[in-house]
Amino acid sequence: MIGRWLQAWRRQREARAVARRAIPDDLWKRTLGRYPFLRRRDPADAAELRRLTSLFLDRKEFSAAGGLRMRNDVVVAIAAQAVLPVLRLGLARYDGFVGIVVHPNPVRVRRQHTDEDGVQHEYDEELAGEAMDGGPVMLSWYDVRSAGRGDGPAYNVVIHEFAHILDLEDGRSDGVPLLPPGLPRQEWVSVLKHEYDAFVGRVDADEETALDPYGASGEDEFFAVASEAFFVTPGAMKAEHPVLYGVFVRFYGQDPAAEVPV
Repeated sequence: MIGRWLQAWRRQREARAVARRAIPDDLWKRTLGRYPFLRRRDPADAAELRRLTSLFLDRKEFSAAGGLRMRNDVVVAIAAQAVLPVLRLGLARYDGFVGIVVHPNPVRVRRQHTDEDGVQHEYDEELAGEAMDGGPVMLSWYDVRSAGRGDGPAYNVVIHEFAHILDLEDGRSDGVPLLPPGLPRQEWVSVLKHEYDAFVGRVDADEETALDPYGASGEDEFFAVASEAFFVTPGAMKAEHPVLYGVFVRFYGQDPAAEVPV
């Protein structure tokens, strides 16, 4: 009895949130037109993507930096791409953070690194995005707008950083997110390591790849760039990494290669 009451209360609360953050039809159509990989063949999935986008907007706090004007098209574009990976996993997977900071362009930051000999090195790094345990998530609007463009490896900074959020749920950035019961951790780790090692070899040999070569910098980054390709260029990823694609289907609960843009 109490369980049914809680479910009804949650549905009502979410319905109110969706109404508060309703996305105008013309803005939603423009968003799908700009980012065609967001389109879903199944009407139920299409409706759920839009609903989750409104819920995401209601639950997260967007902040503009560097003189960026936070327009409706900016927040909807980011929110829609962020919820795509959790369309079947559920928005609760993002409950560990609230803030999203959006800059107009990539951000240059000063880094420090201590090598194996104890020598400290300082260097500048340009960031298109960054996800931290507990938030906030930082994104460059310039790079958000570049999602899905070009003929090279898939590029999507939003999906990349939110894949890191999924990876960090257990407090570790290791390319191993919290997995569903039907996907054993041992199987995931085995497939990821095998695919990663082979990918590093191809990158070192200067071969062209469907995944961004940046994924060779670590298994955590490999998971993130593979997630980009899974959603943005699924056909190319499936052709080049069929086994990895298969475990991603089981993890995300989606098969983007089977989607037909409408």
